[in-house]
Amino acid sequence: MAYAAGVDVGSTQTKAVIVGEARQIVSRALVETGANVIRAAEKAFEEALHAGDLREEEVEYVVGTGYGRYKVTFGNTQITEISCHGRGAVHMFPGTRTVVDMGGQDTKAIRVSYTGEIVDFCMNDKCAAGTGRFLGAASSALGIPIDGLGPTALRGERPVKISTTCTVFAESEVLSWLGKGKKIEDILLGVHQSIAARSAGLLRRVGIEEEVTFTGGVARNMAMVDTLNDRLGLKVNVSEESHFMGALGAALFALDHILASRAPAKSGEHAS
Repeated sequence: MAYAAGVDVGSTQTKAVIVGEARQIVSRALVETGANVIRAAEKAFEEALHAGDLREEEVEYVVGTGYGRYKVTFGNTQITEISCHGRGAVHMFPGTRTVVDMGGQDTKAIRVSYTGEIVDFCMNDKCAAGTGRFLGAASSALGIPIDGLGPTALRGERPVKISTTCTVFAESEVLSWLGKGKKIEDILLGVHQSIAARSAGLLRRVGIEEEVTFTGGVARNMAMVDTLNDRLGLKVNVSEESHFMGALGAALFALDHILASRAPAKSGEHAS
């Protein structure tokens, strides 16, 4: 049995996924990236090995991805997160033709073929508005933990309009609405709707083709999923693995390498 791994080093969290020859997920791990990016990659991989009861030597090939992919010093190669999220999304949801990847620092809209190859993509170009960092600014301003933002926003009934396009000013605008007596849940619903609107704009630039799959850490936020659904007028695909989609795609690319290296030489070719 061959095992392959993908390590996705993100700006806030690092994910590792190990797959087997049948392309099934054997194990996964998630750690905070922190200041030591190299150590975060090592730790995520170590935890994935432990979760799968595997030894390091059993994993034949490792692909690094994410903004810190070149810090996966034990990896065999690196592949961009755009390619990896596209590949992972199509593997998890074969009908995927459009991917929205929302991470801590940026949001990407990706159009893919049925095989998961990238057809087109674009990224947010307005600071970090429309990303997880924007949610982080709201979290800081309101004193609510990140994982409490979604449930609170879902209670909102009269969302405020968030107009800022820069995360730097997001806290000020949130506090301004709070000072005007607006309910926290309505402010947060407004924040989520603002992010959904910006994400929908990115998706329209690459062309929205169903099915749409939502990847990245923010996909765990159900208020973000709901507001994105409303904005797009469809139901995006999400799963328990949405947060790990980049690492999964990287692991699948790693497995491709292993299987290709075993393939017999084509007729007419001779081993040197």
